[in-house]
Amino acid sequence: MTAAQPRPLLRPGLPVPDHVRDPSGGDIAEAWRRLVEAPPVFPQIARLKNVPVTMSDGTVLRADVLRPADASGRAVPVELPAVLNITPYNKKLITGIDAVLGTPVLGRAIRSFSRRFDLTDTPFDGITELTRIVDGGAADLLAVNRHLIRSGYVQIIVDARGTGSSAGKWDILGDREQSDSIEVVDWITSQAWCNGRVGMTGISYSAINALQAASKRPDGLEAIFAVEGSVDIVREIFATGGAPSLFIPLWLATVNGLKWTPSLRNLDATTWLSDRLRSPATNMLDLAKGFLTGGDPRIYDDAYYDARDPVIEDIDVPTFLYGCWHDIFGGSAPDIYNRLPLERGRKQLLVGDGYHGNPGIGFGGHGFPPRLDVLERAWFDRWLRDENNGIEHFGPVTLRQQGGDWTAHGRFPAPHALPTRLYLSAASSGTAPHAVADGSLLGTHDRSSGDFSVRPTLRSVISRDTTQVLAGVPAALGGGFTYDNRFAEKGALTFTTGAAHEDTVLSGPMNLHLRVRCHAPEALWAVMVCDVDPSGRPTVLTNGALLTSRRAVDDELSLFAPNGDYTRPYHPLSKESLLPVPVGETLTLDIDLLTTEARVDEGHRLRVDVFATDAPRFMPILPDLLRTRGCRQDIVLDADEPSFLVVPILGRPGW
Repeated sequence: MTAAQPRPLLRPGLPVPDHVRDPSGGDIAEAWRRLVEAPPVFPQIARLKNVPVTMSDGTVLRADVLRPADASGRAVPVELPAVLNITPYNKKLITGIDAVLGTPVLGRAIRSFSRRFDLTDTPFDGITELTRIVDGGAADLLAVNRHLIRSGYVQIIVDARGTGSSAGKWDILGDREQSDSIEVVDWITSQAWCNGRVGMTGISYSAINALQAASKRPDGLEAIFAVEGSVDIVREIFATGGAPSLFIPLWLATVNGLKWTPSLRNLDATTWLSDRLRSPATNMLDLAKGFLTGGDPRIYDDAYYDARDPVIEDIDVPTFLYGCWHDIFGGSAPDIYNRLPLERGRKQLLVGDGYHGNPGIGFGGHGFPPRLDVLERAWFDRWLRDENNGIEHFGPVTLRQQGGDWTAHGRFPAPHALPTRLYLSAASSGTAPHAVADGSLLGTHDRSSGDFSVRPTLRSVISRDTTQVLAGVPAALGGGFTYDNRFAEKGALTFTTGAAHEDTVLSGPMNLHLRVRCHAPEALWAVMVCDVDPSGRPTVLTNGALLTSRRAVDDELSLFAPNGDYTRPYHPLSKESLLPVPVGETLTLDIDLLTTEARVDEGHRLRVDVFATDAPRFMPILPDLLRTRGCRQDIVLDADEPSFLVVPILGRPGW
């Protein structure tokens, strides 16, 4: 078994009653919801702002401590479990969101609007995908979870070192920041208001922080609820296939900007200002150097990332994971779930069909899972309070099939999905006259041959890939940014199957095995796999990319189909693994695509789109970009050495 393969369960999973196979959780989840929406046990919240928490090196972090309070607003003198969120996004902003949502009239109005506002089936349907985040419960996880606190928890929100009101230099998930997490947990368990039991929660960066902390196994940390975390930062977002994305500089600039807005209460202003001046724009110059000159080792896979990626195999506390198919971290949540050495039930996986910026969209509605705040409450009630509420029987794998419905089952990928070759063919499919070339995707190799040439264009800017990398924001524009890839395909080579004979499920990772010829010392190959409906509208299901110089594969860390085909080739992406790109010679690439689960309905088709660029989703550093010279790139179809997509299929589509 290789390091990239799922760890086996320690023992068989718990039996799952039939009634909770319903992805909504059935009656038992309704009980969780009623508990959250019931009159609170404690009527008020007592808030202490900027409480100093001194680290072992003398650096003072600042925490907001929110405790249940009586009707007069005084914190109740009771030892309670605590829930910790460590954030780089400035707790002043986070508590500001709570101030708005917590206002009785305005908060109710916003939640009602989020629930009722619906532009589905209009040109602006993407707006609804963003506005419904509040109704799905994610806002409570991002900000202050008032229901959780007033039910008898203490919530602690801490500015990460060097951000918000905390002193020091921002360490960006590094060793010092990870030590801070352990020390904050120790500090919490020593407080008179804590009963010694701590959970960690958070979205994105905070989720990664929680996973890191859990892997260190500090005393007192007993459960985590991680929304949209990451396990392989360099491959998932920083340099996928060797090409960085626009997200990284935008994100880094945002956090560096937010860290300059302190809460002045109880703040040592002199120390705070001195620390900010020592690192006014953490890593921004290094990032620019890497992008413009290639002179920073972090543009490759490097020991820098090894120190930051959570060691999932070391986590031993109950872990709830949420992700989505078009998250900036792609298939990270399923990967984490499969690597967790926990029995099913103590680990849970929930995957939606959304983006990084709209977790929990639709949750709580008919046929959807419970709201995220409801699930978080049930999770911590079970593992921090020992309440026998049945949350361990939910799922344990609950996911939204792209193009389909919510399903709940025991494993992902679907164990009976068969990795299948679909061959690229020179024969026209007759379905993509708008594309640079319209080839076919066949279940048998027709031994066709020929060159298909494509050049870099900017058409892929208007695509779901752009919405993915910008955390879902462009979804508000609809059209090509959400569910219609035809505009982008005018700059792509396309290969399309026949119409499916029956509803078919794709479940797991995919790989595009491609024979290519480059006409410059570097070339980027960007791939989208689409579902094409009977009207001809293609919707992106998954994507991937690879710079030709990064084509080396480490078989020890790769995954394979029974016939030996790669299902997930592992590209080292290190500087030492770079390979020359001989101009004019035919080369073989294996391009891994994000894991997903999708339903291709009867009458729909599957399509592979191949681009020579896909900005801003994949943006080669300037030296690599210059080496491409804007030249054409060829897919070489060869009768003896075929190109093919390896796709996990459940069903008989007749392809």
